[in-house]
Amino acid sequence: MVWLRSAAAVFVGLLAVFVLSLGTDQILHQMKFYPPWDQGMHDPFQNAVALFYRCAYAVLGGYIAAKFAPFKPIAHALVLGGIGCVFALIGYFAARNLNDVPAWYLLALVVTAIPCSWAGGVVQQRMLMRH
Repeated sequence: MVWLRSAAAVFVGLLAVFVLSLGTDQILHQMKFYPPWDQGMHDPFQNAVALFYRCAYAVLGGYIAAKFAPFKPIAHALVLGGIGCVFALIGYFAARNLNDVPAWYLLALVVTAIPCSWAGGVVQQRMLMRH
């Protein structure tokens, strides 16, 4: 049953990242900060904002995965980061030939997935040690 708790910890972290990222996207579209979904994002500032909150949510996801991990919390955060990296790579290869999103943004998502999740695991462990 430990493997089930491990999988659940990573899944909850992943779910948090997805829900928060897509929810923030939707809110910013509704606020007209982002253009309609079918027009893509060409403004570098908008892409930087999206990268910033996706990184923040990846840190939070790593924190959550580490918090609920039954053992080796940072390893669970790294697994989450690996999954995020794979999803980002899939997104890169799916969207790289489209003119909707700049390549630097897609590659930044790939490069930051593991370090951000790892950072969340480290933060969780340091907070645990303080108490």
